[in-house]
Amino acid sequence: MKKSFDIRNKPILLFTFLLLLKSGVAWYVVFNDGPNWGTMFTEIPFFLIVFSLIEWLARKRKILYYMVANLFITVIYFAVLMYYKYYGVIATYHALQQADKVTKVGESTYSLITPYYLFIFVDVVFFLFLMFRPKYISRWKERGTVRMSRPVLTVITAVSIGLCIFNIWPNHASMNEIKKAESMGILNYEVYTLFADTTEKEEIIDSKEITQTAVNELKGITVPESPQYFAADQGKNLIVVQMESFQNFLVGLTIDGQEVTPNINKLVKDNTYFNNFYTDAGQGTTSDAEFVVNTSFYVPKNEPATSSNYMNKALPSLPGLLKSNGYHTYTFHTNSVDFWNRKELYAAIGFDKYYDQSFYGDDDHIAFGSSDEVLFAKTVPELAALDAKEEPFYAMVISMSAHHPFRLPEDKLKMTLPEQYQGTLLGDYIQSQNYADYAMGQFLDELKASGVWDDSLIVFYGDHQGVPLYALGDNEKDWLKELIGYEYGYTDMFNIPFIVHSPSGTLPAVIEHTGGQIDILPTVANLLGVSVQNQLHFGEDLLNQETNLLPVRHFLPTGSFINNSSIYVTGEAYADGTNFSQKDNSVIAGGSTEAQFNNVQKLLNMSNSYLEQLPDRPDVQSEE
Repeated sequence: MKKSFDIRNKPILLFTFLLLLKSGVAWYVVFNDGPNWGTMFTEIPFFLIVFSLIEWLARKRKILYYMVANLFITVIYFAVLMYYKYYGVIATYHALQQADKVTKVGESTYSLITPYYLFIFVDVVFFLFLMFRPKYISRWKERGTVRMSRPVLTVITAVSIGLCIFNIWPNHASMNEIKKAESMGILNYEVYTLFADTTEKEEIIDSKEITQTAVNELKGITVPESPQYFAADQGKNLIVVQMESFQNFLVGLTIDGQEVTPNINKLVKDNTYFNNFYTDAGQGTTSDAEFVVNTSFYVPKNEPATSSNYMNKALPSLPGLLKSNGYHTYTFHTNSVDFWNRKELYAAIGFDKYYDQSFYGDDDHIAFGSSDEVLFAKTVPELAALDAKEEPFYAMVISMSAHHPFRLPEDKLKMTLPEQYQGTLLGDYIQSQNYADYAMGQFLDELKASGVWDDSLIVFYGDHQGVPLYALGDNEKDWLKELIGYEYGYTDMFNIPFIVHSPSGTLPAVIEHTGGQIDILPTVANLLGVSVQNQLHFGEDLLNQETNLLPVRHFLPTGSFINNSSIYVTGEAYADGTNFSQKDNSVIAGGSTEAQFNNVQKLLNMSNSYLEQLPDRPDVQSEE
């Protein structure tokens, strides 16, 4: 008599089939071509290795072990889905080390979930339901499953291991993590990264060989002996305003006759506007932007700067540079200083004092703290009091209300959008930036009324992208194309505004050559008449250079960079990479050179090597 199917008889087949379906969902989201026959040959061998281990080692409770393995692999696929949706790269164990941050940005994380993502957990819920039924628990405890034939199991294990090695090794040299994961298989790629980080470590360059001359040569620049605009704003305060998620396409944008950012538009018109300026933030997004702007070093490869060993160092920094020239230094942010380890960041870069949630309270809460209106209203009196002391100060002010997922209270909505924008990522983003601009207008008015405006060199810039290309639906991409006049892409995603208010009034109205956040330190130092000759920096003075080379440390494959005319995105290596025009995101030929590609890797290595070899701060040494 033929037996009916029982999960205990063929668990390896059932769970392999379930995980293959889940891998299909992950491939559909991450890879342009979606799942294909290659998916089976890259993902199934990994499943079979895990299940073979269970078959070899488990005598009882085998189904329970299958369920645990199924849950573990499901979580990996889900993490890959979620991470790609925002960051555009494959999540590895490095990202999981930051999992504690997910609980603190819960709404932002949950907003990325598309309903069909949760489909991959349906079987897990079903199995959990079965497990809590007493008769199934007792049955699985007392009875094992049908054991597979040892010869068959041996063949399955050997073939699966062979296929995994065959999938991994020929593709390990590729620089493009997305292509590498597609060729290897997602799970094989996850395992590969574990071993690669221990066997393929970046060579540390002796810090004595890392000089400003060497950096400048790799970037292709020469520093003039008598730079233009040097000391144009000597003795003035410096105020740096970091604008949450603000992208450059918003500048001048109108919808149904409404200016999205009228105050920023006026700021651009009346001051110096760098319209070809890019974010250098990495995995740490906002805190990474703080790090780059204040150090002119690149962020680390696989972790936020604030989670790295850099925080133990006395970093070369803008606060340190200005303090040695008689400035007092402060930073203002309505979130808790403990978030993203900012307390250690501020100690590492040398701020005298920070103002955080303990100062601002939690009034008028938006995102992770008090609103931008509260931030600016409470900050201006502090700046005015500092200005009255007639001693120059450096203040960094960080806005936050326009943080992903851009959900504002109804009373904060200041403009009406077309109906189709309602409830979309793009619509919510535009609404939040319109509100942030409204609060910025109040800030600018208060700065001018207090007299701080005339006494200060003030710079404004976006910290990182707010509308990830990977998170947009087809309709949103079409709307963006209609708004900006061409297809939205990488160049628009990383392009942020940089606006300089110079009391000297001598700067050009618009500067069009390429710049990035890493260039802010040497640029403002030049205006303030502060020499950076004896402080290593990887940025350049944008008022005295017309060429640039900016590595993209995250969000794009390793080796990608921005130069004078394009964003280069790595392929398997340099030769099959793609250049996207900075003007309209179109694919162009000859937008980069292999020499630039190689120099980018050297610059990143030099930055990391130099910081790793710095001595620890005295306060860190004393704690140890």
